[in-house]
Amino acid sequence: MMRQIRASQPLVNDPVLIEYINDLGNRLVKNAQDVNYSFEFFIIRNKEINAFAFFGGHVGIHSGLITLADTESELASVIGHEISHVTQRHLARRLEAQSRNQPLTTAAMISGVLLALVNPSVGMAALTTTMAASKQSSINFTRGNEQEADRVGIALLAQSGFDPQGAPDFFGKMAVKYRYTSKPPAMLLTHPVPESRIAEARVRAHGLETRPSAPSLNFALAKARIQARYESTAEENIAIFEDSIKKQNYTYKAAVNYGLALSLFENREYQAAKKILESLLSEDKNNLFYADALTDVYIKTKELDKALVMLSALNLLMPNNQVVTLNFANALVESSQYSEAEVLLQDYLLVKPGNFIAYDILTTVYEKQDKKALMHATKGEIFALLGAYSRAVDELQTGYNFTDNQPIVEKRIKARIIQFQDQEQKLKRL
Repeated sequence: MMRQIRASQPLVNDPVLIEYINDLGNRLVKNAQDVNYSFEFFIIRNKEINAFAFFGGHVGIHSGLITLADTESELASVIGHEISHVTQRHLARRLEAQSRNQPLTTAAMISGVLLALVNPSVGMAALTTTMAASKQSSINFTRGNEQEADRVGIALLAQSGFDPQGAPDFFGKMAVKYRYTSKPPAMLLTHPVPESRIAEARVRAHGLETRPSAPSLNFALAKARIQARYESTAEENIAIFEDSIKKQNYTYKAAVNYGLALSLFENREYQAAKKILESLLSEDKNNLFYADALTDVYIKTKELDKALVMLSALNLLMPNNQVVTLNFANALVESSQYSEAEVLLQDYLLVKPGNFIAYDILTTVYEKQDKKALMHATKGEIFALLGAYSRAVDELQTGYNFTDNQPIVEKRIKARIIQFQDQEQKLKRL
């Protein structure tokens, strides 16, 4: 299912935002009960308000949901709710019940579930077609499931140091915002919020220790980054951030300045962006939001030495951090230090296998070094991450033709071909 999502949805392959949302999610996971595997949190570039979870601890959040939230506790409440759906096995229990009641194929159920989670308006139709006239034809969690996820999620919110009022506040905000609209957001199709449910959530939250959490700089920076990079035009965003600075309409001035710097960068005003980012980084030397943006600026202004000095220091402090590693590798490639970039990325992929961006940069590294066998093999890994196993095998077979009697590379490519063919056959059998 995750490979299908990578192939079909506009995932935000942004190391800084991925790092932020996984840090936030794992702060909740470490306090959750019945966690049997690591969770993966990802962001889909979509202004629709939605979040969903499915097997194996995969939790997707639409970018529009992050920008709608006013506090980190509100955002954490949605993530905690989705974590609770996973730990309480709601989706698994629902599919088990479906399989007992109807002779559905696994593929039909999975494809319908996937569509309904990511795009409820389309998915509901697909499920209705698949499940005929069944009364259980929607993926909406039952009222009992929702109540349980609310109860567990709100408790999890408090246990993790967030304000439990974030849950009723956010759902109440959604209910008010979309009360009179003909088309509710995707999240309300799978997570209806009647007044009774909001009231129950408020009562439940009041029963817990109230912890008004301090405003989060990283949350404010994440919102500013989404606005500057993924919403509106550069000119519009410059006007938005400059207006916020002028009216002092912000929680953190640093976050608004950061958003302005990103918008200036998108508008190719590199020197103006550099001035702001260097000032921000001087006040917060290990902030990866700033370091990531400043790396992009230094590459554009051909100040690669500055980028390498900054990233080398951060790499010693935070080895194998995805933001640092990927920016460092990119800067090394830009400065034609391909061998150093290759070693850095290979080491990173040993501990963090399956990173899409790392494979993409590594493909460029091998291409620059004219290592055709490894270049095609790495392209194969990228296609496999998208579930395109036939194309992955094609790339590997092409790479095999360039191995030039390198026994280790030949064996590795042969093994991966067999593995990908096996995965493809499993999908066909479904």
